[in-house]
Amino acid sequence: MLVNAYGAHAGDKPLEPLRITRRAPGARDVQIDIAYCGICHSDLHQVRAEWAGTRFPCVPGHEIVGRVSAVGAEVSDFKAGDLVGIGCIVDSCKRCSECEDGLENYCDGLVGTYNGPTPDEPGWTLGGYSQKIVVDERYVLRIRHPAEQLAAVAPLLCAGITTYSPLRHWKTGPGKKVGVVGIGGLGHMGIKLAHAMGAHVVAFTTSDSKREAARALGAAEVVVSRNAAEMAAHAKSFDLILDTVAAPHDLDAFLVLLKRDGTLTLVGAPPTPHPSPGVFNLIFKRRAIAGSLIGGIPETQEMLDFCAERGIVADIELIRADQINTAYERMLKSDVKYRFVIDSATLSA
Repeated sequence: MLVNAYGAHAGDKPLEPLRITRRAPGARDVQIDIAYCGICHSDLHQVRAEWAGTRFPCVPGHEIVGRVSAVGAEVSDFKAGDLVGIGCIVDSCKRCSECEDGLENYCDGLVGTYNGPTPDEPGWTLGGYSQKIVVDERYVLRIRHPAEQLAAVAPLLCAGITTYSPLRHWKTGPGKKVGVVGIGGLGHMGIKLAHAMGAHVVAFTTSDSKREAARALGAAEVVVSRNAAEMAAHAKSFDLILDTVAAPHDLDAFLVLLKRDGTLTLVGAPPTPHPSPGVFNLIFKRRAIAGSLIGGIPETQEMLDFCAERGIVADIELIRADQINTAYERMLKSDVKYRFVIDSATLSA
């Protein structure tokens, strides 16, 4: 079937209206009428070919929410009318140890929601800046938030799970001191989630003007990372620091804030590497630098349920499809609090 979408024909071209083809639902497929799709910084990198391997036309979008409109004959967990979401994964090998453990995000055969290999036309996946999507039921997630919160739920499918997964893996909870570096699309969710898990949350920002905003999100303390005295006051005190910044920066400034056996976990994806950290800041306190990539399907469902139970959603700005290019430019300037979400109804306008 042909559906309306927004995408680009080249890395140096703006996004524009497109018509794309979606497959008819197979036996195990779920067809979703997309209501909203969040805009992730990864969308910009991929569609502008700042990351290698972009296939064009490129239709981004992996923070997808909507309603089921059709299901295949063998689908038992979903029915027409259900509120559902699609995140960053639409396929995997289903056979490796990662898939068997529910960690499809680490499968070597992971297929992303856009720009991944598929037999569907045109040969690569096309994402959520579109009216409909058809996905194997294994990768469909149930949304239990009220329908009126649906637009603000969309960013949970990437920003939410990207921060939830490392917080859970490193056992965030009462009695733990957790830092969140950066107060943007990822960082604002990291603060909300760590606070909801019961941790003492410290937000790091380069801007003094963000102090009150960070506290409103759930930070108990806010540190301006350019202030040496404020940074030094937290030396050797953190169990975990979640670094959400998608630009190269000095990791040593945060490593020295970790207590013995503390971990600095990177979830931001800069276009060029960070400067190499000093080895002595690692070995003298058995500190670690780690990374974390989104989350598997079971953990993403766990995150959605956790957020639904606690009323957690993203802070968003809802936009029309014809505002996507402007939103990209504003995102580069950090001129959004904290996530743009596209109203998919405007794709047909």
